[in-house]
Amino acid sequence: MKVISAEFIKSAVDPFYYPDDSLPEVAFVGRSNVGKSSLINTLVNRKKLAKTSNTPGRTQLVNFFVINKNLSFVDLPGYGYAKVPISVKKGWKAMVEGYLERRKSLRLVVIILDIRRDPSADDDLLIQWLSDNDIKIVFVLTKVDKFSRSRVNISRRKIGEHLQVPYDELIPFSARTRQGKDEIWRAIEDACSSVS
Repeated sequence: MKVISAEFIKSAVDPFYYPDDSLPEVAFVGRSNVGKSSLINTLVNRKKLAKTSNTPGRTQLVNFFVINKNLSFVDLPGYGYAKVPISVKKGWKAMVEGYLERRKSLRLVVIILDIRRDPSADDDLLIQWLSDNDIKIVFVLTKVDKFSRSRVNISRRKIGEHLQVPYDELIPFSARTRQGKDEIWRAIEDACSSVS
C-alpha cells in the first residue's frame, strides 16, 4: 500500500474516550520491547509516528493512528516483563481485553514476536483468547536482522511448532532492512477487504 498520510489521533485508557470506529482497525500487540512501534513506523514510512524506546513498557495507553484517512492502526500496550508496578500491569490487561472485546471495527490483530525468544505464557494466552473469539490474526517475527538466514529459519520453525502455526504463516520482519513489510501490508489489505 502506498501511504499518503499517517497521523496520530489520540491515546486513551477507557473505551468511552476511544475515537469512533467507522474505519477498519488493525491492532498491534506483543510483549514489551518486541518492536511494535518500530513495525508501525516502518509500515507507514515515518520515523516517529509511534514512539519507540529501549525501555520496556513505554506504550501505556491505547494509541490510535489514521492511515490514508481510510484505515486505523491501534498500538496496544505491551505485556510481559515491563518494569512497571503490578497494579499498572493489571490495568493494561483490562485495557487490552476491553479494546479487543468491544471494538466492532477490528479486522486484524498483528501478533508481534521477537524471533530471538520463545513465545511466552502471555503470548500463548493472548493467542488462545483471540482464537476463541474468532479474531483474525497475523504473526510477525521481528528483529530477524539479528540472526543469519539459517538461524532465522530454525527459529521460525521452532516458534511455528510451539504455536501450532504453519512455518509460512510467520512473517519475518526487520525494521532495519524492511524485510517483510510488503507481506504484512498484504495481510492487512486482505483482512480489511474481506469484510464489507
